[in-house]
Amino acid sequence: MRKVILSLVMLFVAFAVQAVELDKEERDTAYVSSIVKRSKKIVDKLNITDKASIESVTTIIANRYFKLNDIYTARDNKVKEAKNSLTGQAKESAIKSAEDEKDSKLYRSHFAFTADLSLYLDGKQIDDVKDGMTYNVVDVTYKATVDMIPSLKNEEKAQIKVWLIEARELAIDAESSNKKHEVFGKYKGRINNYLSKRGYDLVKEREAWYERIKARGGSI
Repeated sequence: MRKVILSLVMLFVAFAVQAVELDKEERDTAYVSSIVKRSKKIVDKLNITDKASIESVTTIIANRYFKLNDIYTARDNKVKEAKNSLTGQAKESAIKSAEDEKDSKLYRSHFAFTADLSLYLDGKQIDDVKDGMTYNVVDVTYKATVDMIPSLKNEEKAQIKVWLIEARELAIDAESSNKKHEVFGKYKGRINNYLSKRGYDLVKEREAWYERIKARGGSI
């Protein structure tokens, strides 16, 4: 009986793996090509050797971009309609409803994206995909902060990493590069406040860091 169940599970997984299709219908071909190329650049850094898996992961990422575009376009259209046809409280309520609906769609689809990737990738690779979609801000910010303040304690480093990863989970669903960086900006502010309360003089730490960078031949 266990063998039968296992066989059925394997068949289901195999079907799911084969079922990935690019959501390109009724989309501008140039836009689709651009998104697929962007997704492929992320996948190229994952060290996947299986051609079918490369194509599937590329498609999953591209479909995520398409999904995000659809969600925000629907929000924008409803907000525009509300502003053009309503006034006062009715307009504000309609705009809030559009934002709430957008947030609900983002929340529901956020975890499905990770689940789809998990059919092909391990945890490290999934993190790499998320980093690729958020300009590697987690790694860049973490390394810069640790380099700027060499005396950081292990628990402080851990807290910084936790907040940056939390920021990434929000930024990955943001509608534009600017919005993604805004999310990280808020968390960088939280990190700075945290470090200040822990007794670090960030102005002095930053000045000393700049001097160390110059001393080793780097540039700011």
